[in-house]
Amino acid sequence: MYISARERKILDILLSNDEGTTVGELAQQLDVSNRTIHRDLKGLEQILNDYHLRLVKKAGVGIRVIGEAEKKKELALHLFHLSHKEYTPEERQVIILIALLEATEPVKLLSLANDLNVTVATISHDLDKIDQMIEKYELSLIRRRGYGVEITGSESAKRRMMSELLFRHVDEHEFLSLMKESIQKKSSDTLNTVTEKLLGLVDKKKLAIIEQQIEQIKIKEELPFTFADSSYIALVVHLALAIERISQGESINFEQRYLETIQPTKEYKTAEKIARSLERAFRITIPKEEIGYITMHLMGAKLRDRQGYMLEEASFEIGIKAQELIRFVSAELHVDITNDYTLYEDLVIHLKPALYRIQHNMGIANPLLGKIMQDYPELFAVLEKGAKRVFPDVSVPKEEIGYLVLHFAAALLRKKKGLRALVICSSGIGTAKILATRLKKEIPDIAHMEQISVFELRNKDATRYDLIVSTVPIDGLAQPYFVVSPMLQEEEVMSIKQFLKNRNVVSSKEDVDGTSEKSYDVIKKMASIQKASETIFRILDGFMLQQVNSRSMKEVLAEACHQLWQKGVICDSEKVLAELLRREKLGGLGIPETPFVLYHTRSPAVFFPSFTIYRLAECQTVKGMHDQPVEVNTVLLLLAPDSASQEMLSVLSHISSLVIKDEDSVALFSKGDREQVHSFLSHHLEKFFMTIFNNNVRSE
Repeated sequence: MYISARERKILDILLSNDEGTTVGELAQQLDVSNRTIHRDLKGLEQILNDYHLRLVKKAGVGIRVIGEAEKKKELALHLFHLSHKEYTPEERQVIILIALLEATEPVKLLSLANDLNVTVATISHDLDKIDQMIEKYELSLIRRRGYGVEITGSESAKRRMMSELLFRHVDEHEFLSLMKESIQKKSSDTLNTVTEKLLGLVDKKKLAIIEQQIEQIKIKEELPFTFADSSYIALVVHLALAIERISQGESINFEQRYLETIQPTKEYKTAEKIARSLERAFRITIPKEEIGYITMHLMGAKLRDRQGYMLEEASFEIGIKAQELIRFVSAELHVDITNDYTLYEDLVIHLKPALYRIQHNMGIANPLLGKIMQDYPELFAVLEKGAKRVFPDVSVPKEEIGYLVLHFAAALLRKKKGLRALVICSSGIGTAKILATRLKKEIPDIAHMEQISVFELRNKDATRYDLIVSTVPIDGLAQPYFVVSPMLQEEEVMSIKQFLKNRNVVSSKEDVDGTSEKSYDVIKKMASIQKASETIFRILDGFMLQQVNSRSMKEVLAEACHQLWQKGVICDSEKVLAELLRREKLGGLGIPETPFVLYHTRSPAVFFPSFTIYRLAECQTVKGMHDQPVEVNTVLLLLAPDSASQEMLSVLSHISSLVIKDEDSVALFSKGDREQVHSFLSHHLEKFFMTIFNNNVRSE
């Protein structure tokens, strides 16, 4: 039976959304009228009937395809294998875009029309749409009679558009399939033409070589980041595009002044290592401008590893905004989540690269936006309002608001108790959060939920979890697991609930069998609790708050280091002082909208963690973390050994968040005496320790 391109698209949408889609939503997605959709739906009834499926229309819900899950998969597979002799306007426009972005000279309209089996007038109409699409990338469409058509603009803008086209139209599973053998692959002949053309932008062999090079850097522990899968894939694709374009003689223009400002960063040093490795692998020269471009990508990447991250200056500045946003949402929803440190930490880790991407026009994609807005309309509206208030100088797009909703939705469901669940997700924080939130909503008995990427699975003991769900199929996993959609459909929930019900019947036997296997985990948990406890003890025992009369900031720090050396906290006061001053040169340390300057370092010359405060006799002007001058009267000094554990860094990070928790805490740290500040720290660090203790005990 013949299925038109639009009918195929409607079926794709309906089959991927079990909860219903309205006629208006379909019309909007396909850019046609409601009447056209109603007409197409009548034609779909016979197609569905052939697969023993039917359409159900319900007011307030929309249209759904009803029938056996197996039959739905059968139809979806049939649609996937259809040869695309006809394209939807959107698919056709993507194919034209690819041709123009790859072209080194103007392309004739007649040539495009012949390739796509449409009229020149249709191509001309498509180009009108493309002209609008590329405007936000600062690209231009040049059309002249007898000349043809071409896209002009900077090389970086063209690459950005190529990357976004790839990630908007190619499933992450396809990229993972190319890079990881542990994931079940689709055969290449099942890829539709649009996907094939998009994947043609990057050489598959080069993708594999690049991934191998990055893995080698990771193995040598020269990569100081742990990426979310989506950012890892984006990095590999970005590098593949760069190598393709460098090979074609295309080059990036990069502002020299900005290049100089990012060269001291750890991201630039990592980018240099990656570039040198790729130069050897592909026998090419990668210029500094390209290294700068790789650096920007690293700065905008979603991370999974928190170690040391929360103590960076930029993280501290973002922390102020995160606290403000949490307070705003708490007030609007009348729910106090201001003490949820996990939410605070998640927001800082997410917002830092997200704001970087927004400020540098790097683009943010959120394929789950429609579903998030549908499931959390009130929370979405509150966060949209909050983002405008907290970030008045930044236009935060709806896609980013959607990701913020996931963090807050997870925080609102955090207090549930019960089972241990492992969520394996290829897309990092976005889809992992929404899947985790949906799981907790549907299965309230889940108490401990861990979210990991496919790449991290090999380091996990799967037997420790009551439930394992994944958004992609995994080969070689012995434990039972569920492959689910990020939105967790009804039949998937029912299957999981039945599995858990059956599992409970034999749980007592499993508990006995697992005793010896869990003993190592118990030791690890107790060690974690002990490290946190020791850090808190050292901080509180060594806490000092004193008035200093030194005139310069260097003198204040020298006096502080000398006292800490006398107390045995550090072994070399001059070395620690030099490191603090070096840190100061890298960027401002004044905390915006507070009277504080924060100095901190990790050093081999530090024996024990330390937090001390010094009140200045007179206010001083220092450079702020936002590069503006800040008037300060209080110096905060945080020190940690170079070999600081994750638990120690978490405690120090928590202290930094307490300083800017709210107006009262800022007032206390700027005006309170030693006893008042020590009492405040003792109270909050005890609460923080109990959270660590309960998480470790509960997760058993």
